[in-house]
Amino acid sequence: MDPTDHPAPEEGQDDDEGYIQEGDIYAEIDQGDEPMDEDDDGAGGLTEDIVWEDNSIQHFSGHEGPIYTVAAHPTAPLAVSGGGDDFGYIWDITDGSTLVKLAGHTDSVTAAAFSSDGEMVSTGGMDGRVRVWKRVGKENYKSWEFLTELQGPDEVMWLRWHPKGPVLLAGSNDSTVWLWQLPSGNTMQVFAGHTGPVQCGEFTPDGKRIVTACGDNTLIYWDPRSPTPLFKLTGQDARFDLGGITSLAINPASTIAVVGGAEGGVRVVSLSKGEVISALGGHTDGQSVEAIVFVNIVAAADGSGAPVGSAGAGTVVTGATDGKVCIWDLNTSRLRTTLEHKDAVTSLLVHPTKPHIIISSSVDHTLRTWDARAGALIREHKGHQELINGAALGHGGETVISAGDDGACLVFGTE
Repeated sequence: MDPTDHPAPEEGQDDDEGYIQEGDIYAEIDQGDEPMDEDDDGAGGLTEDIVWEDNSIQHFSGHEGPIYTVAAHPTAPLAVSGGGDDFGYIWDITDGSTLVKLAGHTDSVTAAAFSSDGEMVSTGGMDGRVRVWKRVGKENYKSWEFLTELQGPDEVMWLRWHPKGPVLLAGSNDSTVWLWQLPSGNTMQVFAGHTGPVQCGEFTPDGKRIVTACGDNTLIYWDPRSPTPLFKLTGQDARFDLGGITSLAINPASTIAVVGGAEGGVRVVSLSKGEVISALGGHTDGQSVEAIVFVNIVAAADGSGAPVGSAGAGTVVTGATDGKVCIWDLNTSRLRTTLEHKDAVTSLLVHPTKPHIIISSSVDHTLRTWDARAGALIREHKGHQELINGAALGHGGETVISAGDDGACLVFGTE
């Protein structure tokens, strides 16, 4: 059932819901045809009904099946999503309407992203295809046309656009990493140095280097102009053995990478020296670190209002399948605070202009907005009926857009 469909009260149920505050929406979840105890007087059975809260402000229900990825346009109120129905969609986050159905994949669409200037959008699938569309005209962002299909990967694990230009990076489960120039679609580089599925990768924020990491515990630092690694770290170095790398983030100054592992470990790596600086141990052993982001709470504390991308960001946040969100001070390698979900954390976001605000999504069906300075919960976002696979920030950080296994994308007010 779509999370925002609200069935009428069942017979005998009191439909006086005057106690609900404005903006709160509730729906009854059908519990099946279980027989009622004969001793019940007709009201007792209602105590076992589940009341499902939905405080989203908009939803998109165009997919037929689980949604695996969602991304927001950098300036326009648009989102792109991809799912198990083998389609991507560009849709309006203000009214939930479909703008474009992105067809052409023959398997699940597991990655989607807008280019940094918002002029192109890419989708990547388990079929190994990367498909790119471009905006038509300059009047608005409502018209898009197919541009090209990029081939090479076996199965696309992730997509990243260059922060400053029309260059697209993709990681594959066949241990390769692909770099293309758009709009021509020409292959610029094929990076072959991993021995397992390349599960994460990023351009450095300055756009000059690439960092990739794989399930076989190898991290590689690349110059985009060369197929030869600048350096490589592997599990043969006992300090770097994480049981496989599952997540990665790079600091705004492009000097440090933080990587998370399949067994709960976190390592801080100097990109200038090519060595491990420190180990961060706050997650439960054996629980995979699924997401990492840098925040800048120092700027927030001194009132400077500096964006998260400023060079002073010395705090990193990690989220894992143990349900913990750990906030670390990298200057001391100490754990500042631990936030918690009831189940695994699937993604982390940081507000683009309020660097102390982070958003987490979880298998527990919720997203949460936190103040990283004090570790305080600002708002809990409810409405999904199954796990949330990922999220994105739209409207300059004012809205959170989620991708659910229940086949819905929901839009929430961040704060």
